[in-house]
Amino acid sequence: MKKYNPLLLASLVSFSVFAAPQPELQLEKSPNGAEQNVLVLLIDDLGWTDLGAYGSQYYESPNIDALASQSRLYTQAYSSSPVCSPSRAALMTGKHPSKLKITTHFPGYKAKFPKLKEPWKTDHLALTEFTLAEAFKSRGYATFFAGKWHMGGEGYLPTDQGFDINIGGMHRGSPPGGYYDPYKNPNLPNRDKGEHLTKRLTDETIDFLSQKHEKPFFALLSYYGVHTPLQAGPDKLAYFKEKTNTVAGEKAFLIDKGHQSRTQINQVDANYASMIWAVDKSVGRILESLEKQGLDKNTLVVLTSDNGGFSTRLQGDERVTSTANLPLRSGKGWVYEGGVRIPLLIHQPGQQIQSQHDTLTTSADLYPTLANVAGAKLPAGIDGSDIFLLDEAPELAKQRVIVWHHPHYHGSGNKPSAAIRVGDWKLLHFYEQNRVELYNLSNDIAEQVNLEHLEPKRRAHLLALLDEWYRDNDIERVSLLEQ
Repeated sequence: MKKYNPLLLASLVSFSVFAAPQPELQLEKSPNGAEQNVLVLLIDDLGWTDLGAYGSQYYESPNIDALASQSRLYTQAYSSSPVCSPSRAALMTGKHPSKLKITTHFPGYKAKFPKLKEPWKTDHLALTEFTLAEAFKSRGYATFFAGKWHMGGEGYLPTDQGFDINIGGMHRGSPPGGYYDPYKNPNLPNRDKGEHLTKRLTDETIDFLSQKHEKPFFALLSYYGVHTPLQAGPDKLAYFKEKTNTVAGEKAFLIDKGHQSRTQINQVDANYASMIWAVDKSVGRILESLEKQGLDKNTLVVLTSDNGGFSTRLQGDERVTSTANLPLRSGKGWVYEGGVRIPLLIHQPGQQIQSQHDTLTTSADLYPTLANVAGAKLPAGIDGSDIFLLDEAPELAKQRVIVWHHPHYHGSGNKPSAAIRVGDWKLLHFYEQNRVELYNLSNDIAEQVNLEHLEPKRRAHLLALLDEWYRDNDIERVSLLEQ
């Protein structure tokens, strides 16, 4: 690994919020001297503990676990938002999604009896942003996208944002026809009735990887899985049903009276387990294809999620939940750890053993990390920092100010809220109730012991930092709704 100037490392924490200066890096070379290809595998709604490599005892992910055994595994990686469109925008731009006016999923959720007025939000990623795909193209890379886009429709699709190819990317976040052909997707022609969507996207990606590449490539395979609807994959459903009966049992829920929510607390859904299995099988096929063609020797592979696992609903809402994020609290749509902490694996060419990292990272950090691999010049105004640089000084990086801004009502039951983390401390502000919660994550990862009254100075300090972030970045908060 390259060595970094200690002064540059220190600069990571000398800023107020999201203002780390970026290093000037030379083009990364793989062990065989070739320019590195980059492949990102983005799994929709994959929870922090949904993989064997991250501790799941029910779901099975042998191919991803094998990848994890030869990767940098991050234990404190975060999405930039508890929902998908904003965190995807952060990955594509390196910016905090609130700066892009992308603060919830498109088109958002309409609450029945809101008390607060939500701030204005856009419905697409602006074409003026210099996306990650455009950064790679600036270095002569071929660019490929397949799967879930959810950052705008016609005129704002992947091919409008730097990708040469778009297979299946559209404005919607959930697969419009479900997981089996016919897909009802204008950017994914039907091919074989009953074909599984995850397999189809994998086939298309392997076709791209199998082409003769005269220049390096950046490929983003953004699975629709494991987002709802919970439609079983083509394999292993009976197996996981039997496993549920023998080792798991029925779904169990925890009622949070303070937030009027219910959270699934055990991983038992055979449909969801078979969906994870389908994605894992896909990952295995992709990695096999890379190895077969010798591309594994100069391809950096990233595997991650866009937000926490879908585990929480409004109390009284009996609609399905997918998974459990324990020991983390709550899930997708919430600024608790279960909604924002995600798996992150980075496999570098030639890496043969796992290294674990507690470095605090966010979705926005992937932009400079991957752009630097390509030697691309970083645009002004990005908020992310190179993850490899952060890894060099994890204690310094831990002092970064990380903010989650979700000023919207959400189908998970969450109401407008924000959170800020500095070091081991995390403060949450729920606006409708004007409720503040304070947790020390070093000994309370489950966010169960609210310390706001025992730590008044720390509470005040973090609230002040949060106010400063809103002010410095000109971010709009919620306001009272005129009745």
